[in-house]
Amino acid sequence: MPFLLHRLLRFARIRLPGWKLPLAVATVVFLTSWGLMALAEPAGSELVAPANYWWYFVVTAATVGYGDFFPETLAGHAVGAYVIVGGIVTLTLLFTELATVLQNARGKRLRGVVGLDVRDHVVVLGYTPGRTERIVAELTVEPGTHVVLCAHDDVPGNPMPEQRAVSFVRGDLTRADVMERACVQSARTAVIDGRDDNETLAIAVAVDHANPAVHMVAAVRDLSRRDTLRYVNPGVQVVQWHMPFLLSEEAADPGLTQVYNELMTAGGHGNTYSVQVPASCAYRTFGECQTAFGRDHGGATVLAVRTADGLVVSPTWDTPVPVGATLYYVAAQRLDPARLVQRA
Repeated sequence: MPFLLHRLLRFARIRLPGWKLPLAVATVVFLTSWGLMALAEPAGSELVAPANYWWYFVVTAATVGYGDFFPETLAGHAVGAYVIVGGIVTLTLLFTELATVLQNARGKRLRGVVGLDVRDHVVVLGYTPGRTERIVAELTVEPGTHVVLCAHDDVPGNPMPEQRAVSFVRGDLTRADVMERACVQSARTAVIDGRDDNETLAIAVAVDHANPAVHMVAAVRDLSRRDTLRYVNPGVQVVQWHMPFLLSEEAADPGLTQVYNELMTAGGHGNTYSVQVPASCAYRTFGECQTAFGRDHGGATVLAVRTADGLVVSPTWDTPVPVGATLYYVAAQRLDPARLVQRA
């Protein structure tokens, strides 16, 4: 019987690819063993009854063997051994095919050629070795953040396979099929980090077409391209390419880039300044300084304090502010030190 089964397997491998082979083997073994068992067992045996034999076949082929039904004759025992061998072969073929399917699926995911099923995620479009890893690391600091990394075809596989929170899609980043596979239509943020400003603009057009409501962040070399990008999508936030940390910060906290731009632009609505605490100042804690600045100086806000011990950003309310310490604050215009002394 094993020799016959081996010959049948060789023939079946050619004729029956994939899942058909284990199904065919199980069917052949079931039908042949049932007929042989009917010949080997005494007439009227409960084992070969249609309602019982399928159960005996399943538990025997799976090598479980509950013992509620079993052959009584020597020939029946031989048929039972045939069922066991056939069951082992069937399970081996089944698990081999399953492993192949899983391996192929994993390989396709690593190569970025399959569509994803995610939502409320961050899509990063563009890959630069080293740079993108840092951006993704900052994005995934927030628990529960899932990132879909999209790269061009010159990236053969997922460059971050060890990152469970990162999925990979490969292709032309300006094509609709890449937008669909990356689920841009259901993403909350799209971070565009193209190889040049022209590519960034082209990707932005594709993203806006797929999801006009997505929070879009784009890195550019030339900030003058900001107006062009906003023609594509008025809500796009643009950061300079050499400041990649702003990409992740803007992705996590929408609108933060606009705040930074206001703080860093001369003549903006809120500029950053500094002033040293004069000897005549009566306020000795950060809380007292913060209250005085906001109340007496047009809503100015103190951000940080520098003392001999170093810089402290957003210190606690009771942090001491000694004479000679430097206060860093945001205000519409620089405060007159004389007026500061007078108020103090």
